[in-house]
Amino acid sequence: PRLDKRLETQLLLILQFEFMMKFLIFVTFLVGVLYAAKSKKSKDGTKQLLQAIKDELSELKEGQEVLGEKIESLEKNLEKAGTWRLGMNINPADGHIFGYTVGWATGIDIGSDDEALTKDYLSANVWVTPANYIAIVRHQRGVVDAVKVFKFKVPGESLSTRFGLKNMNPGRQIVTQGGPIQESNADDADNLGDDPIFSVGGDLAFNWAYGNNGCRIVLTGGHLSGADVNDDNTHGLGNDFAINPLIDTINSVCAHDISNIQDCPMPACNDVRLQGTDHGAGPHLKSGPVYGNYAIYVSFDSEKFPLP
Repeated sequence: PRLDKRLETQLLLILQFEFMMKFLIFVTFLVGVLYAAKSKKSKDGTKQLLQAIKDELSELKEGQEVLGEKIESLEKNLEKAGTWRLGMNINPADGHIFGYTVGWATGIDIGSDDEALTKDYLSANVWVTPANYIAIVRHQRGVVDAVKVFKFKVPGESLSTRFGLKNMNPGRQIVTQGGPIQESNADDADNLGDDPIFSVGGDLAFNWAYGNNGCRIVLTGGHLSGADVNDDNTHGLGNDFAINPLIDTINSVCAHDISNIQDCPMPACNDVRLQGTDHGAGPHLKSGPVYGNYAIYVSFDSEKFPLP
């Protein structure tokens, strides 16, 4: 589905408007036939009037029942989806670099609501909202092709707390347990073989600091470098290879939005495969195809995200 819920709201309004128009037409018709019957004052006219009213009431009842079924179906779908709020969107080829530092710890607004699903975006309001569940959604300009949902080990904390300076030092938190509680891929989803979220299993780890490097979101099923290992070889969302990951909030020349799953340890390997072009000038950072935008949603009460 598309991530925009406004379409469902618009459909409900259209259905309600359709029913109201039918009701108004019926009232107008009723007034007309009553006036005609009063003018004629005939037995045949009264019978025709009663039959016409009966037919109109039957049609109106059927329309109301159909409307009720449609509204009930939409409400059930919305209830199943629960309340999900968009905290961040990462587009690895929009000219803005998220990296390990920018936005994550400071939680300032980035981008605009109008382009929230097409460019880099951070909602300061959602960033401070308590959450029990997180969904990472890969999408193509709002059309979902892969989603994973996890439950946080520590309930009720916001993303601001989880990614803030306090949790950056010492960092390296495994923040979920039991793996994804939902994992859904569209039938036509491509590039899942080395995707940093959808090609590996395990739980989510945040603020993975190692040597002078950091990765904000990584899965435990991938490679997790040791705290003192400076191998540039942990890959996920929000990365940097030339910072102090415990305190820095400014990007370096090796910042990059998204790196794919690979085994490319420094110094033996000098070709780190990235998605898109949003990265610093580090000579071993190599631009690559964009698999999609990556949206981060949080919820206080929903375990299930709408299916692709």
